[in-house]
Amino acid sequence: MGKQPPIKSAVIPAAGLGTRFLPATKAIPKEMLPVVDKPAIQYVVEEAYSAGFSDVLLITGHNKGALVDHFLQAPELEQTLHARGDVGRLRALRELNKLPELHTVRQESARGLGDAVLTAAEHVGDAPFAVLLGDDLIEPSEILWQQMLEIYNEFGGSVLALMEVSDSDVSKYGIAQLSSTTPLRVTDLVEKPEKEKAPSNLAIIGRYILSPEIFSVLRHTSAGKGGEVQLTDAIATLARDERIGGPVHAVIADVRRFDTGDRLSYLKTVVEFATRREDLGREFTEWLKGFTRGLHD
Repeated sequence: MGKQPPIKSAVIPAAGLGTRFLPATKAIPKEMLPVVDKPAIQYVVEEAYSAGFSDVLLITGHNKGALVDHFLQAPELEQTLHARGDVGRLRALRELNKLPELHTVRQESARGLGDAVLTAAEHVGDAPFAVLLGDDLIEPSEILWQQMLEIYNEFGGSVLALMEVSDSDVSKYGIAQLSSTTPLRVTDLVEKPEKEKAPSNLAIIGRYILSPEIFSVLRHTSAGKGGEVQLTDAIATLARDERIGGPVHAVIADVRRFDTGDRLSYLKTVVEFATRREDLGREFTEWLKGFTRGLHD
C-alpha cells in the first residue's frame, strides 16, 4: 500500500459514569482516582504524548470538570509551594504544565464507548486517529505503539491491541477472530460473548488505531450489549468488509494491563505502583509484609 497519512490525534474517552466506584465517583470522575499521588488519567495522557500524538482530545461527560481542571495551570498553588520551599511537589506540578494543551468535547449522555468515540468526529475529521481508554494503564506502552504504528504505516486501515485472557474472562471483553496471516488480520469481533461462543480468547485492550470511516459506521450502529453503542460492533463491520475503511490488523500485546476501572484491579494497581516508588516503596513494602503476616497469624 502507499504512504499512510500520519496519525496526529489521540482520543481518550473518559465520560463513563464510574458506577462501580460509587459513592466515591458521585462527584469525582473515576479517571481522577489517584494511583498513589497521580490520577489514572494523567498516566494515559502522558502515554499519548510519549507515543508521538500531538493532538489529544478528552471525551468528558457529567461531573467531569475536574478532568479539565487537573491539566490547567494553577499559579496560586505554585506560588504557595514555592513560598514553602516544597521543591518536589512544585516540580511535579511544573512537569504537568509541560504537557501540550488538551482539547475536550462533552458526550451528552453515557450511551457507550462507540458513542463516545463518535463524539470526536468533528475534532478528528477525515483522518486516522488513536484511541486510548482512560482507565487502562499499559506497560510498556512504547513497544506496543511502535508495533501498532509499524503495521498501520505499512498497511493502513485500523490496528487493535489484543491480549490473551482466561476462558472464564472472555465474557468481559470484545473478543477477536483472526486469520492466520502475517500480520494478523481481524476477520470478526464479538462483544462480551459467552465462553462457549467466543471465537478465541484474544481480547481487545484499550488501545486502538482507527480509520476515519469508523465514524460513518458508528452513525449506523445500533445499540448492542447493555443497550449501548459498542465500538467493538462498529470495528467488526470494518473487519468483515475491508472495502469500507481498509483492513483491520491486530498486535498481540506483550504488556501488562492495569484496569483502574475495576475496584479490585484498581487496589492492586495502587499497591504495585506504590511498592515501586523510590520515596515510598521500601517503607511501604515492609509495612505490607507485616500487615499480611498479621492476617494469617
